[in-house]
Amino acid sequence: MYKNNLFKLLALLVIASMALAACGGGAATETADSGPKVTSTGFTCPEPEFPQEVTSKELNIFVWTEYIPVEMIECFELVYGVTVNRDEYSSNEEMYAKVSAGGTNYDLVQPTDYIIALMARQGLLQELDHAKLPVMKNLDPNYLDFEFDPGNKYTIPYQAGMDAIVVNTDTVENVPHSWAELWNPEYAGRMVFLDDSRVVIGLTLLTLGYDVNTTDPKQLDEAKVKLKELIPNVKLFDSDSPKTALIAGDVDLGMTWTAEALLAQQENPAIQFIYPTEGSMLWQDNWAMLKDAPHADAAYAWMNYTMQGDIFWLMLRDFPYINPNKAALDYASANQKELYDLYMGSPITNAPVEAIKNGHRIADVGDATPLYDDIWVEVKGGE
Repeated sequence: MYKNNLFKLLALLVIASMALAACGGGAATETADSGPKVTSTGFTCPEPEFPQEVTSKELNIFVWTEYIPVEMIECFELVYGVTVNRDEYSSNEEMYAKVSAGGTNYDLVQPTDYIIALMARQGLLQELDHAKLPVMKNLDPNYLDFEFDPGNKYTIPYQAGMDAIVVNTDTVENVPHSWAELWNPEYAGRMVFLDDSRVVIGLTLLTLGYDVNTTDPKQLDEAKVKLKELIPNVKLFDSDSPKTALIAGDVDLGMTWTAEALLAQQENPAIQFIYPTEGSMLWQDNWAMLKDAPHADAAYAWMNYTMQGDIFWLMLRDFPYINPNKAALDYASANQKELYDLYMGSPITNAPVEAIKNGHRIADVGDATPLYDDIWVEVKGGE
């Protein structure tokens, strides 16, 4: 009898425990809330350095492809109880077209410098409240207060980089050292280019001796003619993962971003990043909040949390561009020495001063923007 009553009592306790767990209560939830939060990859999430009060239950971000470590997203969700919804784009023009058309529900986007002024001018962005962004103290002043956003009124830096020549020195006999050399007929059908209208048109302008941001219709017409001559050399335009074709041997050279070149080089040391004599393209991607962001509190929390040093160092591991986050570099120097040394020791991520001085930054060209768009449509369309 005693045993039967004991079994019944145990059964009731098990049922009660299961019901409590289903309701989100009980000891299991308490342990999960108070104990360390661990991602699906086994990464232990740090506590917020700059805690924020958040009532929103979701955050909608529209970002570049292959650009956010999974741990960033999972840790933010675990720490703040906010679901992160992510859509991706492959060019600033794609992002701008979707956002300017309206009907989106995004909170944050990642515009590159030249598109910011256009978006601000059209009322697509809201001014940031710097009082809600204590994480800004982590950022290197060299990446703040640029001409595309004086005083960082609308943006904070995410990652920076350069566009230059990438080449497999095992398969290319005559290694190019200038943009102009990419027109060489021996490279026909062997190149990968970023699917980036302003950069590709800009490098073409440089080969003609013109400014990358010219608004002169005659100079742009010349660039269009010359760019058409380049198209047979380009096997594919790819802004999603240009390194893939290089690593696979489907292409031998072309132009790409900083991190794509470094990641390809880690797979094949023969792949080199060459700063062209006419000058590389300089750029910086940034966080910006859309005018009618429905979850602004979550957006501020996201920027503060994911950009603290003990999380943002993950960018050195997954997306090794030029990192504007001093706290992340300091953390990596002390705790991730191998990654830090690779970053500092590579002329790809730690670009030579001369290459930076010789670089060009794409800027907003205002009313001339449709001229660039028309060139790209015509050239890419093979007309």
